[in-house]
Amino acid sequence: MFADIQNCIGSTAWLGRGLSCVCAQRRESDARPSFDLTSAQEECLLRLQSRIDVPYDSSIPEHQDALRALWSVAFPEEELRGLISEQWKDMGWQGKDPSTDFRGGGFISLENLLFFARNFPKSFQDLLRKQEGDRSVWEYPFAVAGVNITFMLIQMLDLEAVKPRTLVGATFLKFIAENESAFDLLYCITFKMMDQQWLSMRASYMDFNTVMKSTRRQLEKELLLDDIMRLEDIPSYKLLTR
Repeated sequence: MFADIQNCIGSTAWLGRGLSCVCAQRRESDARPSFDLTSAQEECLLRLQSRIDVPYDSSIPEHQDALRALWSVAFPEEELRGLISEQWKDMGWQGKDPSTDFRGGGFISLENLLFFARNFPKSFQDLLRKQEGDRSVWEYPFAVAGVNITFMLIQMLDLEAVKPRTLVGATFLKFIAENESAFDLLYCITFKMMDQQWLSMRASYMDFNTVMKSTRRQLEKELLLDDIMRLEDIPSYKLLTR
Protein backbone atom coordinates (compact mmCIF):
# COMPACT_ATOMS: atom_id res chain seq x y z
CA MET A 1 0.00 0.00 0.00
CA PHE A 2 2.83 2.39 0.80
CA ALA A 3 6.06 3.13 -1.04
CA ASP A 4 9.13 2.28 1.02
CA ILE A 5 11.81 4.79 0.20
CA GLN A 6 11.90 8.29 -1.23
CA ASN A 7 15.08 10.28 -1.67
CA CYS A 8 15.87 13.90 -1.08
CA ILE A 9 19.13 15.81 -1.29
CA GLY A 10 21.66 14.57 1.23
CA SER A 11 19.40 12.03 2.97
CA THR A 12 16.93 9.21 2.63
CA ALA A 13 13.64 8.91 4.49
CA TRP A 14 11.08 6.17 4.95
CA LEU A 15 7.74 7.70 4.11
CA GLY A 16 4.31 6.45 3.21
CA ARG A 17 2.85 6.78 -0.26
CA GLY A 18 2.09 10.42 -0.97
CA LEU A 19 4.23 11.64 1.94
CA SER A 20 7.09 13.64 0.47
CA CYS A 21 10.40 14.29 2.17
CA VAL A 22 10.24 17.16 4.65
CA CYS A 23 13.99 17.53 5.12
CA ALA A 24 15.66 20.84 4.35
CA GLN A 25 17.38 20.71 1.02
CA ARG A 26 20.92 22.08 0.90
CA ARG A 27 24.19 21.68 -0.96
CA GLU A 28 26.88 19.68 0.80
CA SER A 29 29.25 22.62 0.35
CA ASP A 30 27.00 25.01 2.29
CA ALA A 31 28.85 26.51 5.25
CA ARG A 32 27.11 25.96 8.56
CA PRO A 33 28.11 27.20 12.01
CA SER A 34 28.80 24.84 14.88
CA PHE A 35 28.11 25.38 18.57
CA ASP A 36 30.36 24.33 21.41
CA LEU A 37 28.96 21.89 23.97
CA THR A 38 29.47 21.49 27.68
CA SER A 39 30.79 18.13 28.78
CA ALA A 40 27.32 17.22 30.10
CA GLN A 41 25.68 18.15 26.79
CA GLU A 42 28.27 16.17 24.85
CA GLU A 43 27.66 13.07 26.97
CA CYS A 44 23.89 13.38 26.56
CA LEU A 45 24.23 13.84 22.80
CA LEU A 46 26.44 10.75 22.53
CA ARG A 47 23.89 8.68 24.46
CA LEU A 48 21.09 9.94 22.25
CA GLN A 49 23.13 9.23 19.12
CA SER A 50 23.73 5.69 20.34
CA ARG A 51 19.95 5.24 20.52
CA ILE A 52 19.47 6.73 17.07
CA ASP A 53 22.04 4.32 15.60
CA VAL A 54 20.12 1.20 16.70
CA PRO A 55 18.04 -0.28 13.84
CA TYR A 56 14.91 -2.22 14.65
CA ASP A 57 15.76 -5.93 14.55
CA SER A 58 12.86 -8.37 14.72
CA SER A 59 15.23 -11.14 15.85
CA ILE A 60 16.15 -9.36 19.10
CA PRO A 61 13.90 -10.35 22.04
CA GLU A 62 14.06 -6.83 23.54
CA HIS A 63 12.73 -5.37 20.31
CA GLN A 64 10.00 -8.00 20.07
CA ASP A 65 8.99 -7.26 23.66
CA ALA A 66 8.84 -3.53 22.98
CA LEU A 67 6.57 -4.10 20.00
CA ARG A 68 4.27 -6.33 22.06
CA ALA A 69 4.26 -3.70 24.80
CA LEU A 70 3.19 -1.05 22.28
CA TRP A 71 0.24 -3.18 21.26
CA SER A 72 -0.71 -3.77 24.89
CA VAL A 73 -0.82 -0.07 25.74
CA ALA A 74 -2.53 0.85 22.47
CA PHE A 75 -5.22 -1.85 22.52
CA PRO A 76 -5.37 -3.26 26.06
CA GLU A 77 -8.79 -4.76 25.38
CA GLU A 78 -7.60 -6.83 22.40
CA GLU A 79 -5.14 -9.70 22.49
CA LEU A 80 -2.39 -9.60 19.87
CA ARG A 81 -2.35 -12.73 17.75
CA GLY A 82 1.28 -12.35 16.65
CA LEU A 83 4.10 -9.98 15.77
CA ILE A 84 3.03 -10.54 12.17
CA SER A 85 -0.71 -9.97 12.04
CA GLU A 86 -3.32 -8.05 10.10
CA GLN A 87 -4.17 -6.41 13.44
CA TRP A 88 -1.22 -4.04 13.10
CA LYS A 89 -3.00 -2.19 10.31
CA ASP A 90 -5.44 -0.92 12.95
CA MET A 91 -2.56 1.08 14.45
CA GLY A 92 -1.64 2.57 11.10
CA TRP A 93 1.26 0.36 10.06
CA GLN A 94 1.95 -0.32 6.40
CA GLY A 95 0.98 -3.96 6.55
CA LYS A 96 0.83 -6.96 8.82
CA ASP A 97 4.54 -6.80 9.76
CA PRO A 98 5.42 -3.47 11.43
CA SER A 99 9.11 -4.39 11.60
CA THR A 100 9.40 -3.40 7.94
CA ASP A 101 8.26 0.14 8.78
CA PHE A 102 11.04 1.09 11.20
CA ARG A 103 13.84 1.47 8.68
CA GLY A 104 13.35 5.24 8.53
CA GLY A 105 13.33 5.79 12.28
CA GLY A 106 15.02 2.76 13.81
CA PHE A 107 14.33 1.32 17.24
CA ILE A 108 14.13 4.80 18.74
CA SER A 109 10.91 5.45 16.82
CA LEU A 110 9.34 2.49 18.64
CA GLU A 111 10.72 3.80 21.93
CA ASN A 112 9.17 7.18 21.14
CA LEU A 113 5.75 5.64 20.58
CA LEU A 114 6.02 3.66 23.82
CA PHE A 115 7.06 6.74 25.79
CA PHE A 116 4.09 8.64 24.38
CA ALA A 117 1.64 5.86 25.22
CA ARG A 118 2.93 5.41 28.77
CA ASN A 119 3.38 9.05 29.76
CA PHE A 120 0.49 10.73 27.95
CA PRO A 121 -2.04 7.91 27.50
CA LYS A 122 -5.04 10.16 26.86
CA SER A 123 -3.31 12.16 24.13
CA PHE A 124 -1.90 8.95 22.65
CA GLN A 125 -5.32 7.31 22.50
CA ASP A 126 -6.96 10.46 21.13
CA LEU A 127 -4.50 10.52 18.23
CA LEU A 128 -4.54 6.77 17.65
CA ARG A 129 -8.32 6.65 17.49
CA LYS A 130 -8.72 10.13 15.92
CA GLN A 131 -11.10 11.18 18.67
CA GLU A 132 -10.67 14.95 18.51
CA GLY A 133 -11.87 17.45 15.95
CA ASP A 134 -13.57 17.26 12.57
CA ARG A 135 -11.56 14.47 10.95
CA SER A 136 -10.87 13.86 7.28
CA VAL A 137 -12.37 10.89 5.49
CA TRP A 138 -8.80 9.96 4.46
CA GLU A 139 -6.75 10.33 7.64
CA TYR A 140 -3.00 10.00 8.13
CA PRO A 141 -1.92 6.55 9.39
CA PHE A 142 -1.00 6.95 13.05
CA ALA A 143 2.06 4.67 13.28
CA VAL A 144 3.51 5.76 9.93
CA ALA A 145 3.18 9.38 11.03
CA GLY A 146 5.00 8.52 14.25
CA VAL A 147 8.01 7.09 12.43
CA ASN A 148 8.13 10.17 10.20
CA ILE A 149 8.03 12.49 13.22
CA THR A 150 11.04 10.72 14.74
CA PHE A 151 12.92 11.08 11.47
CA MET A 152 11.95 14.74 11.10
CA LEU A 153 13.15 15.59 14.62
CA ILE A 154 16.51 13.90 14.06
CA GLN A 155 16.99 16.00 10.94
CA MET A 156 15.64 19.25 12.37
CA LEU A 157 17.89 19.03 15.43
CA ASP A 158 20.88 17.81 13.39
CA LEU A 159 21.40 15.04 15.91
CA GLU A 160 23.78 12.96 13.81
CA ALA A 161 26.38 15.74 13.72
CA VAL A 162 29.31 15.83 16.15
CA LYS A 163 28.17 19.29 17.25
CA PRO A 164 24.89 21.09 16.54
CA ARG A 165 25.08 23.30 13.48
CA THR A 166 21.79 25.10 13.95
CA LEU A 167 20.52 27.35 16.73
CA VAL A 168 17.50 25.13 17.29
CA GLY A 169 19.76 22.09 17.64
CA ALA A 170 22.00 23.87 20.14
CA THR A 171 18.93 25.02 22.07
CA PHE A 172 17.61 21.47 22.30
CA LEU A 173 20.86 20.22 23.81
CA LYS A 174 20.35 22.58 26.73
CA PHE A 175 17.12 20.73 27.47
CA ILE A 176 18.56 17.24 27.12
CA ALA A 177 21.35 18.04 29.56
CA GLU A 178 18.64 18.69 32.17
CA ASN A 179 16.28 15.89 31.11
CA GLU A 180 17.51 12.67 29.51
CA SER A 181 14.00 12.05 28.16
CA ALA A 182 13.90 15.39 26.36
CA PHE A 183 13.88 13.85 22.89
CA ASP A 184 11.00 11.53 23.78
CA LEU A 185 9.09 14.41 25.35
CA LEU A 186 9.67 16.63 22.31
CA TYR A 187 8.36 13.78 20.16
CA CYS A 188 5.10 13.76 22.13
CA ILE A 189 4.75 17.53 21.83
CA THR A 190 5.47 17.38 18.10
CA PHE A 191 2.95 14.59 17.44
CA LYS A 192 0.21 16.54 19.20
CA MET A 193 1.25 19.75 17.45
CA MET A 194 1.16 17.98 14.08
CA ASP A 195 -2.39 16.78 14.73
CA GLN A 196 -3.48 20.30 15.69
CA GLN A 197 -1.98 21.61 12.45
CA TRP A 198 -3.76 18.82 10.58
CA LEU A 199 -7.12 19.83 12.03
CA SER A 200 -6.63 23.58 11.60
CA MET A 201 -5.63 23.08 7.95
CA ARG A 202 -8.55 20.66 7.42
CA ALA A 203 -5.98 18.38 5.85
CA SER A 204 -6.38 15.04 4.13
CA TYR A 205 -3.81 12.29 3.51
CA MET A 206 -2.16 13.92 0.50
CA ASP A 207 -1.58 17.08 2.56
CA PHE A 208 0.63 15.29 5.07
CA ASN A 209 3.88 16.74 3.74
CA THR A 210 2.50 20.28 3.94
CA VAL A 211 1.32 19.67 7.50
CA MET A 212 4.73 18.32 8.51
CA LYS A 213 6.51 21.36 7.08
CA SER A 214 4.13 23.65 8.95
CA THR A 215 4.67 21.65 12.14
CA ARG A 216 8.42 21.91 11.81
CA ARG A 217 8.26 25.69 11.38
CA GLN A 218 5.99 26.06 14.41
CA LEU A 219 8.17 23.80 16.54
CA GLU A 220 11.35 25.69 15.64
CA LYS A 221 9.61 28.96 16.48
CA GLU A 222 8.47 27.73 19.89
CA LEU A 223 11.83 26.23 20.80
CA LEU A 224 13.52 29.58 20.16
CA LEU A 225 11.12 31.70 22.20
CA ASP A 226 12.62 33.80 24.99
CA ASP A 227 12.43 32.53 28.56
CA ILE A 228 12.03 28.87 27.59
CA MET A 229 14.00 27.09 30.29
CA ARG A 230 12.62 23.58 29.77
CA LEU A 231 10.46 21.80 27.21
CA GLU A 232 7.44 22.04 29.49
CA ASP A 233 7.59 25.82 29.01
CA ILE A 234 6.93 25.81 25.27
CA PRO A 235 3.31 26.70 24.44
CA SER A 236 2.40 23.45 22.67
CA TYR A 237 3.29 21.35 25.72
CA LYS A 238 -0.12 22.40 27.06
CA LEU A 239 -1.75 20.39 24.26
CA LEU A 240 -0.70 17.15 25.95
CA THR A 241 -2.95 15.45 28.49
CA ARG A 242 -2.20 12.43 30.63
